[in-house]
Amino acid sequence: MGKHVVWATVFALVAAMLQSTLLARLAVYRAVPDIVLGIIVYMAYTHGTMTGQVTGFFSGLILDFLSAAPLGLNALIRTMIGAAAGLMKGTFFLDPLFLPMALCAGATLLKALLLAGLHLLFTQGVPMYDLKEPALWVELLSNSISAPLLFAFLKRFKNLLADRRKSP
Repeated sequence: MGKHVVWATVFALVAAMLQSTLLARLAVYRAVPDIVLGIIVYMAYTHGTMTGQVTGFFSGLILDFLSAAPLGLNALIRTMIGAAAGLMKGTFFLDPLFLPMALCAGATLLKALLLAGLHLLFTQGVPMYDLKEPALWVELLSNSISAPLLFAFLKRFKNLLADRRKSP
């Protein structure tokens, strides 16, 4: 599990920096495509729950350090999303278009639900999406549209992101 989690975390670091700099300037309604979320979903769907959780935790920590969110919030949310996406491993054929879109859309909605639940517990410290504002819906759309491109890009690095266990 080690090598591909490290490389996925490196990809997440680059994606987080890209999200917080370049893509933030192109934001529509302050919504930016969550590329890091797509990387977590890809790793979890292709490698399972444990890889999804570990990748989600480390990439969430990276986002916690790069954002103004409370320390550990992104790590918790993304660990849970990685676990949920990992449960889907092997259940569907990974087609190049519709499944990445559905997985990333579901992960975006799960992120919004988890943030809303945490906001109920910690009203002052945890931000949540306002369903009346278009930010969530624009992010959902941008994550869904960018997912097939992101999955195709990550498949090109299969040798770095694959688990190379030798069978006896």
